Amino acid sequence: MKQQFFWYGSTETDYLAARDPVLGDAIARIGHIDRVVIPDLFAALINSIAGQQISGKALATVWARLCDRLGEITPAAVLAAGEDDLRACGLSGRKAGYMLAAARAVQDGTLPIHSLVEKSDEEIIRTLTALPGVGRWTAEMLLIFSLERPDVLAFDDFGIRKGICRLYGLDELTREQFAVYRARYAPYATVAGLYLWEIAAQDN
Repeated sequence: MKQQFFWYGSTETDYLAARDPVLGDAIARIGHIDRVVIPDLFAALINSIAGQQISGKALATVWARLCDRLGEITPAAVLAAGEDDLRACGLSGRKAGYMLAAARAVQDGTLPIHSLVEKSDEEIIRTLTALPGVGRWTAEMLLIFSLERPDVLAFDDFGIRKGICRLYGLDELTREQFAVYRARYAPYATVAGLYLWEIAAQDN
């Protein structure tokens, strides 16, 4: 299956560069970033749960194992696999339980997942965080890497905070400081975040 990437163009990058020349210099140096998105909302939710508190490299490994073992990532496939098969892919028992709970909620209609596309960002976050083990960060990753919402920046993401600190020469980042940068990047904070992740991942 052909990979799909988060779409953005010069409208977003030109705006960010005008608002923040420091970020603009980084955008010019790094160039365009391709980040894979998962259009299927349920698969994206499972991917976000799998990615909780692990590195991107570790997630890629776990995700490849899940896709290989389950085939298509559907509620029925997750439920049929059960906890043992999910754990065999490298997941903790807790994460496996969260995935099974999400699959049951979608299958029984408790979570009408395809209706999320019609909701605002905050409505989606409220809906998803009602699920066991789904916090704000997990919901925000779905907003970015499935729904491609343009104005999402996760304070709870270590890479985002590290990228801001590295870009602006900060030793630490308070929520108040984060809010200033967040407002500066709006309404294209998601694209800013792509560059912050890249900056965080680069060698000193």
